[in-house]
Amino acid sequence: MEALLLTFLPKDAFEHGLLTMPRKSLIFTLIILGSAITNQTRAAEDKRPNILFIYTDDQSYRTVSCYPGSYDFAQTPNIDALARQGIRFDAAYIGTWCMPSRAALLTGHLQHGVQSMRMEGQYPGSEYNPNQCPFWPSVFRANGYQTAQIGKWHTGRDNGFGRDWDYQMVWNRPRYPENAGAYYENQLIEENGKPARLVPGYSTDNYTNWAIDYIEGENRDAEKPWYLWLCYGAVHGPFTPAKRHLQTLPDVNIPVPADIFPPRPGKPDWMQKIEHWIPDANGTPVMKGNGFTAQTVDTKGIHGNTLNDWVRQYHQGVIAIDEGVGRIMEALERSDQLENTLVVFTADQGIGWGQHGFRVKLAPYDATIRSPLIVSLPGQLPTGKTSKTPVSGVDLVPTFFQFADIELPWKMHGESLLPLLKQPHTRSNKTALTVMTGKKYGQDTEAIPTEREDLYINNVPWWVSLRDGHYKYIRTLVAGETEELYDLKRDPEELINLAHQKRYRLKVQQLRQDMIGELRQVDAKFVDNLPPVGTGY
Repeated sequence: MEALLLTFLPKDAFEHGLLTMPRKSLIFTLIILGSAITNQTRAAEDKRPNILFIYTDDQSYRTVSCYPGSYDFAQTPNIDALARQGIRFDAAYIGTWCMPSRAALLTGHLQHGVQSMRMEGQYPGSEYNPNQCPFWPSVFRANGYQTAQIGKWHTGRDNGFGRDWDYQMVWNRPRYPENAGAYYENQLIEENGKPARLVPGYSTDNYTNWAIDYIEGENRDAEKPWYLWLCYGAVHGPFTPAKRHLQTLPDVNIPVPADIFPPRPGKPDWMQKIEHWIPDANGTPVMKGNGFTAQTVDTKGIHGNTLNDWVRQYHQGVIAIDEGVGRIMEALERSDQLENTLVVFTADQGIGWGQHGFRVKLAPYDATIRSPLIVSLPGQLPTGKTSKTPVSGVDLVPTFFQFADIELPWKMHGESLLPLLKQPHTRSNKTALTVMTGKKYGQDTEAIPTEREDLYINNVPWWVSLRDGHYKYIRTLVAGETEELYDLKRDPEELINLAHQKRYRLKVQQLRQDMIGELRQVDAKFVDNLPPVGTGY
């Protein structure tokens, strides 16, 4: 392959040092050069679609009112309208927590395949080598797209401006750990690689305003199609609503999840120790510790400390996102770009509110990680449809490449969703593989750790799950822990572990082998070192 690509090198390649690069860096550089040559042959007026990727933080599918399973007080009329204009995915597993979800959406690789990414320094400090871990927006740039990112950046101190992005307005959390808890106001914002400046105002509204400016022509080339990754920081903790929404949703009263308190029969041993909620004197669930605490956030509830109070506060934060979606869609229509813009709305993952005892993400259950996912391109894709096929976050990257008519620059861990988008009701054998390896990435995941500090994150150990259209299989990567199998049609709350029932033994064995096979397909080296499981029978 190198020999073929070398024939396209400019005569001064040696002079500029291209042929002294490490082999992997040279190949990637040659791919970019080849893409640039291909780009020069495109027609002067590029008709490929714009891509608007709206990406929220910790937003469960339960907060979107068009989703079955949402609470009856959820209010998202604009996101619902987007769903009516496109396809809603009922089983989307985008990621497991903030940083690996974003790394997957920048590389097309599950966490174990993101080479050189690492946590380093004061949290959320992180680093990566762009030669070992190239981000695909650079390929879009080389192929005629203008790329932009607005909002939360959580994937290494290097934000990639000038390499991956033509335009950026980003809150770079890894670079400024002292500002990393400022999810909703007074953020340090980096504009196009310049030193950060403190920006007042409610972050959700700021991001919306900057996105509208970009869509309507500021800071972009009107002759090029564009890709905009809009990363809202809401509704991550401390779950702060806009002041205008503090009095909304006055009557929140949710059913108390069946297993909010331990014990949790059938669940692994580590699950018996999850205790984020405790009963008060009246038996009402209240957040343990009298408030929400995370590595960069420590806050008391605005309305109180009961489960209902926190769920109300969380849902109030969603309202500004929904308003932003409505304003952005209006901007697309106002600028005559609506019918040529692929709009994708999703979240990095969900978050649990009492289900299985959680108030975080990370765990392998739908209540803690399942995301909303809506895709719309009016006139070119069906409208008002729902797909029940399980999909992964890594499926979105090859989907973007197919819409942009660009060849994939490297092996991806997902597959394009275009066939499903064209025929959402098609029966499919597709599965969704999800991998959670804590704070470890790439080659650091090849050996499963035994030290608790490396094996667990927020008391959740490494795990792998495989979801088909009916069942979910979960393998905890801790020796002696039980496997889990849930019938998501009959038991959507994942309360009954069927792996403990002898009549499901063959199903467990089948999904176990399917999971191992898929791990091999995505080059997960730890598959050869899986710890033994407890039988549970």
